Amino acid sequence: MPEPFRLGVRVKPSAKRDAVGGRWGPLALIVAVAAPAVEGKANEAVRRAVAKAFGVRRQDVRIVHGERGRDKVVELDPAPDDAAQRLARLLDG
Repeated sequence: MPEPFRLGVRVKPSAKRDAVGGRWGPLALIVAVAAPAVEGKANEAVRRAVAKAFGVRRQDVRIVHGERGRDKVVELDPAPDDAAQRLARLLDG
């Protein structure tokens, strides 16, 4: 069974559209979501966007740190076998 995969993300709430890609600082993945940062709406949108980008179910994505801030740590469990490669592609683009 694959190990959980953790990654840092920088959230941009209230964006024009949902988008995953780009680098914030040395390692954080940028996740832009249309949902506002109110009542957990942006967090749920982040889970959906990350799940879609990594090809996993929304239920497999969990925010493990930074629930109330823009900088978060997200865990994929179970993670796809190519999670590290997908992250590298997303960080570059």
